[in-house]
Amino acid sequence: MAVAGLEKFSHLEDKIYRTVELCKTYKQEKDELERELELVRRDFNAVLVEKDRLEAQVERLLADRDAMRLKVEAMLDAIAVLELEAEASRK
Repeated sequence: MAVAGLEKFSHLEDKIYRTVELCKTYKQEKDELERELELVRRDFNAVLVEKDRLEAQVERLLADRDAMRLKVEAMLDAIAVLELEAEASRK
């Protein structure tokens, strides 16, 4: 009977050691995942900052394009007026 009790105790002891090792492994994995998550968060924040910068740049470029379009249209109108004046002066 004493041998069976010792075997049960030994079996329980093995389970406890395996459980402790498993807990250590899970803790290491959790710590690694937390480090990875922090890196992903930093990268995500950097991407958001870059997105905002690029959106502002696109807005500036669109505004510049519109300004250039107005200038080109004004120059074309001026050329058209000059052409009309030139035709009128030839007649």
